[in-house]
Amino acid sequence: MKNALILHGTKASPELNWFGWLKAHLQNNGYENVWVPQLPGAEQPEMSRYREFIFNSDFVFSSATLMVGHSSGAVAALSLLEAMPEDIAIDTAIMVGVYRPEEKHYSSTEELNISKIKNKARRFVFLHSDNDPYCPLEHAEYYADVLGGELVVSPDQDHFSNFVSPVHSTIPEITKILELESEK
Repeated sequence: MKNALILHGTKASPELNWFGWLKAHLQNNGYENVWVPQLPGAEQPEMSRYREFIFNSDFVFSSATLMVGHSSGAVAALSLLEAMPEDIAIDTAIMVGVYRPEEKHYSSTEELNISKIKNKARRFVFLHSDNDPYCPLEHAEYYADVLGGELVVSPDQDHFSNFVSPVHSTIPEITKILELESEK
């Protein structure tokens, strides 16, 4: 069963940005369980709190799981992968507007252990803008390099947030990355 977990960023919620659009789009393309949780304490993201919240839920990670995170939600996705048991790996992890927590203090600042993350997804994709005002493109380049992932750079998309630009109620790049049927 294909399932998906979508993680919002700092001071955000499941109702903001493109999260509802992506949830509906995934459900229309064969994902049976798509969860977009309200992360606890999102005003000051703490990865250990997020991990506890997600791992204590009834969401089941499997080889058919897609995980998408935005900003601090992208860091949370990497943190979840880092903490997963060795025998669990997901299908695809897409990080949108990721940053290195040890260099940008938008959330807990502990450095992620790349060696624990590297084999936890069949595919890593880092979607980033070339003009993100919060998260440097170099951070996405770093993760793509050390995790053997794909880097997709979208020109002039700022932080993929509709509070920065109302155009970000959808992200068609994700549809292309996942090779899903386009919206009609």
